Amino acid sequence: MTEQPVVAQPVVAQPVVAQPVVALPVGRVVGGRGDVRDDAWGDVTAVVRLDAARFGPEALAGLDAFSHLEVVYHFDRVPEERIETGARHPRGNTDWPLVGIFAQRGKNRPNRLGVSRCRLLRVDGLDVHVQGLDAVDGTPVLDIKPYMTEFGPQGPVDQPEWSTEIMSRYY
Repeated sequence: MTEQPVVAQPVVAQPVVAQPVVALPVGRVVGGRGDVRDDAWGDVTAVVRLDAARFGPEALAGLDAFSHLEVVYHFDRVPEERIETGARHPRGNTDWPLVGIFAQRGKNRPNRLGVSRCRLLRVDGLDVHVQGLDAVDGTPVLDIKPYMTEFGPQGPVDQPEWSTEIMSRYY
């Protein structure tokens, strides 16, 4: 029997078919800052209050053993017409380079999702008290996760100077 040569087939990119994703908020931000602004979040304290119709205190059992959380939330105050899909100067600052929306953490993202790491102060019933959560009062919270060191970067972290400059005033 003669072996037939293996012929590599060209890879053809398949179009992404957008399917809606439905996510119900697990809770809302209560308190903290009421106005949307970019900097000085470090001392802001707030509460993530779980939806009592869907969750009991057992949903938070053991969370208080962690010092930090990752909170996923929806930038619900960003109007659809303000959503960015291409490149822009971060915060509109032309001193910083033109970079794609996925190369920055701005709120005008295609799905308006925010992710924040914050300090867990305490858990009280359905209330998760936090510090440094960069979401305003009333923001829908989609998920809460304990921060575990092992989910942090593995190895050195590189980032451009403009992002370090932005973050110098953020927390």
